[in-house]
Amino acid sequence: MWLLRRRRRLRVAGASMHPLLKPGDEVLFDPSAYRRQPPRAGDIVVARHPLQPDQLIIKRVAEALPDDTYRLAGDNRWDSTDSRAFGPVPRRFIRGRVTSRFA
Repeated sequence: MWLLRRRRRLRVAGASMHPLLKPGDEVLFDPSAYRRQPPRAGDIVVARHPLQPDQLIIKRVAEALPDDTYRLAGDNRWDSTDSRAFGPVPRRFIRGRVTSRFA
């Protein structure tokens, strides 16, 4: 799928999703995953950081809120900057769903 340009590749930089994703791991994400259906709790997504829009982050959707915003959380809550720090994220900031990982 990556070769067909249906997935995008991204390298994990921090430990916020540890133990699932470690720094240096690479993931593929589907930028078209949410064209027809909204993100769901439990999905691992790539999103624009709300305070640094040029930076992409990888987080788990913790909760979908009624106003089409999402609470994002890192699996490693002690080493994660997530919605606890920057608040809910609008749907337009979510760039896609992570589909696979390689170490």
